[in-house]
Parts: sequence; C-alpha cells; structure tokens
Amino acid sequence: MQRENRSGPESQGTERLQAPCLRVRALPGCRTRGRLTFGALDVPCALGRSGLTRRKREGDGATPVGSFALLGAWYRADRQPRPATGLPLRALRPDDGWCDDAGDGRYNTHVRVPFGPSHETLWREDRLYDIIVVLDCNLRPRMRGGGSAIFFHIAREGFAPTEGCVAVAPHDMRRILEHVGPGTRMHIG
Repeated sequence: MQRENRSGPESQGTERLQAPCLRVRALPGCRTRGRLTFGALDVPCALGRSGLTRRKREGDGATPVGSFALLGAWYRADRQPRPATGLPLRALRPDDGWCDDAGDGRYNTHVRVPFGPSHETLWREDRLYDIIVVLDCNLRPRMRGGGSAIFFHIAREGFAPTEGCVAVAPHDMRRILEHVGPGTRMHIG
C-alpha cells in the first residue's frame, strides 16, 4: 500500500492508505467462496452461485474474471452513517434501480423505478445493498447480454453465493472503502 500524505487543517496528523487493487480469488474446492486481499487485509468473500467465468452472460450466476475499476459507491443513509471513502459516493433513494433487460437500450445502467423492462431494485429490504460499489464490468463498451449489475456489496449471512457479484462482511466493506479511490481496481480470478 502506498501512503498518501494529506495537508490542510482537516487532515493534520492523519495519513490515508491507498492501494492500487483488490485481489479476489476463489477458494480451492469451493467455487462460490473466496478471499479478497487488499494490502495486508485478507478477508472472506462470497462469489457467484456458478463460480468464476471468463465468458460472462446475463443470468448465468457467475462472477466475471478480469480487472475492473471501482467507479463509485452508493449507501443506505437511512441505515448507517456516510462511509469514509475516496470514491464518488451518494445516498441511495427508494427509486434507484439497474436495468438487466438485455433487449433494452438502457441495459446495464442506472434507472429510476418504477421501470417497465426487467430491472433490479437497489433499495432492498435485506442489507445486501446497504453499500454498493459499481464495478466497470460490461459498461465501456456495453455488450447486450454480457452481464449487468456486477457490484461489490455486502455479503449474506454465511457468505451465501451472489448472482455474480463479489460480497464481503459489512465491517470489512467499511475498512476497504476507507482506502480506495479513483484508480483503484478489483482483479478477479
């Protein structure tokens, strides 16, 4: 990890640790569980129900192999304080959604609900999306059917499989967010 010295009255006496990438690897013999390493941090993570894939397709339940930029984060302000992070950050709203309809022109983009085509609602009753980090997966360029809503988010109890995302415990997510910013990448595989 690199140390970045900050100047100014709001940061006197503090240093911010920055690391260029998070590394995610599947556990041997368990395709839906993995380890996420970030500098000296090494934590468990959940992976897609179909494990890792090099050929991501919509609905396959697999986590894509590759290197993806962390683009920004959203959080549930009604459930927790604003996380500390260098990433662009905004509070989720009840009308936030993500289009997963490969036939729609807004495929794999943020949408407002209600929304007619197939979509995922980001404002959830469970806590999986209390913090969401958007990964640059199938966004530039966007290929229809190439997978949508690939996020880094909060894990279910017991690290049950995701639908293709990478997920960690809430306290690990907060620790990671403190040390990431523009330019940070997630290497999966």
